[in-house]
Amino acid sequence: MLGAGAVLPGCTGPRPAEPLVIAGGVQPGVYINLARTLSEIWHERLGLPAAPRVLETAGSAQNMELLTDGRAAVAISQVDVAADVAARVTGPTEPRALARLYDDVTHLVVRADSGLRSIADLRGRRVSVGPSGSGYQPIAIRLLDVAGIGVAGLGTRAELGLPDAATALVEGRLDAFFWSGGVPTDGVRELAARVPIRLLELGGVLDRMRERHPVYSVATVPANTYGLPGPVSCLSVRNALLVTEGMDADLARALIRAAFDEQPRLAQASPAAVTVDSRSAIGTQPIPLHEGAVEFYRAAKGY
Repeated sequence: MLGAGAVLPGCTGPRPAEPLVIAGGVQPGVYINLARTLSEIWHERLGLPAAPRVLETAGSAQNMELLTDGRAAVAISQVDVAADVAARVTGPTEPRALARLYDDVTHLVVRADSGLRSIADLRGRRVSVGPSGSGYQPIAIRLLDVAGIGVAGLGTRAELGLPDAATALVEGRLDAFFWSGGVPTDGVRELAARVPIRLLELGGVLDRMRERHPVYSVATVPANTYGLPGPVSCLSVRNALLVTEGMDADLARALIRAAFDEQPRLAQASPAAVTVDSRSAIGTQPIPLHEGAVEFYRAAKGY
């Protein structure tokens, strides 16, 4: 472990015995922006000798691997991915939440001039389901399964990150790609500035998806987000700031207190974090809150 369980006495605040490492995400992306801002906040507020190191990763799945094997002390992840990991891990490395950060929305992106109208139209098409290690590849696969297509029903299955998928769509090498992120996602907004796009409606499969996987919710992407023809029904999943059960409670409490004290900076790092407050932040189910986070929210009367 990277010093997640030890606190040094006599400091301006609780400090880990070793430098903190934060598992972030892809660049550009909301995860990596928030992770870098949290690193700055914790460096300043906790009087750390060095800023926590932020890792660029493929996303939730890789972040959870880094967290539970001790290569990161803090991670950002979708709660569905975290729950899958929690089912296999017990003891000090079991995931615990500091806060719900914001909700990811699944985008199924096509060019505006495409003939594709629903997820059912993806059969036989060239589709990126996202890279291995990301949080949204499992969502894409689950959606395709619920739609009765499965990845085997695709013409070509690609595993591209957002920048490469966007370029492939512009160049005509992809028919569609999945992405899950905050709304708006800069990379999708930049794509919409290059070529008109649409998001495919998921309304036809959302009820069945939620029956099989209750961790997901329904969200609407407003038309003006990416210059869309109209609002689009999509799938959403909560994102959480995670540590492990073994982290010292004083350190966990100090981390989340500092984050809330500097919440405007998080909102500046990503519009997705604007709504973070002590009442919404406790909604990390099915991942339980860390003991130190519970103490913080009780004191803040948000728990």
